[in-house]
Amino acid sequence: MDEWTDPLHPRWERGLSHYPDPCIEVHDKRFKKYLMGNTAVERLWTGARWAEGPVWFGDARCLLFSDIPNNRILRWDEVTGQVTTFRQPSHYANGNTRDRQGRLITCEHGTRRVTRTEYDGSITVLIDSYQGKRLNAPNDVVVASDGAIWFTDPGYGILLNYEGYKADFELPTNVYRLDPVTGKATVVADDFHKPNGLCFSPDEKRMYIVDTGVTHDENAPSHIRVFDVVGNGTKLRGGKEFINMKPGFADGIRCDRDGNLWASSGWGSPKNNGVLVLTPDGDLIGQIHLPEPCGNLCFGGRSKNRLFMAGSQSLYALYVEAQGAQWP
Repeated sequence: MDEWTDPLHPRWERGLSHYPDPCIEVHDKRFKKYLMGNTAVERLWTGARWAEGPVWFGDARCLLFSDIPNNRILRWDEVTGQVTTFRQPSHYANGNTRDRQGRLITCEHGTRRVTRTEYDGSITVLIDSYQGKRLNAPNDVVVASDGAIWFTDPGYGILLNYEGYKADFELPTNVYRLDPVTGKATVVADDFHKPNGLCFSPDEKRMYIVDTGVTHDENAPSHIRVFDVVGNGTKLRGGKEFINMKPGFADGIRCDRDGNLWASSGWGSPKNNGVLVLTPDGDLIGQIHLPEPCGNLCFGGRSKNRLFMAGSQSLYALYVEAQGAQWP
């Protein structure tokens, strides 16, 4: 059995691998420019129930990431390699990012809101309702160059008493834009089954949004869609299918500076677990295999060339010759 198809392979216990790492699969020669011959996928830590929402803080040389069912945000320290608790309870935090002032922006399932952590550690509620109704359970979030906060609201946190609190839906499963000046929210997409991860292209002329409806309905969509960003960066147009992920699905996504899309992947088959790398035209050029589904990812490190991957129970990393395009 190939090393990357066996989730129990002892390399994950030893922390060792051959060079080049067989967990890194080249589907197209265009992927080779992003690879180094003497780097391997590293398991940095394990011990979560469902890891999500990694965000890099270069000024603190650390990575924050959510462990949703355990109701905590964790902190991985680049210098020591240690993982400590950043916040608990986290209100079942899921997606995290930073705004243009470097503050932490978080989607919270338990309180059904999007918050900002201020420099002094206090928490500001940015939004918890729309048109007088409670949000479902905000999932993932990005910040545009104009400071606007875009987030998805699929409601996974109110489906069960595991990643939040079971409750009725009060709103459709929308994608929102929160204006940085007025603080007003607008619906930018309303035709998703379960909108999940989202990111901009490097020039912010396109937005990619994941639909993970298949997790609860095998007939629901399981794809990534791509939109044109119009209206001076305030609206979306189009929304054609970029890639169909069935029998698995994507979750968190990020673009590199060349416009390639790095999409977390899992379910369906062990071969789906990890990260897919796609060109702006939707061609699959590479794949990073993990022994468990990947929930979300981000670029970080000194040169933004270290890919951090939040697996279902673990945190992984891989140095690549790509650099993250998206803030932070």
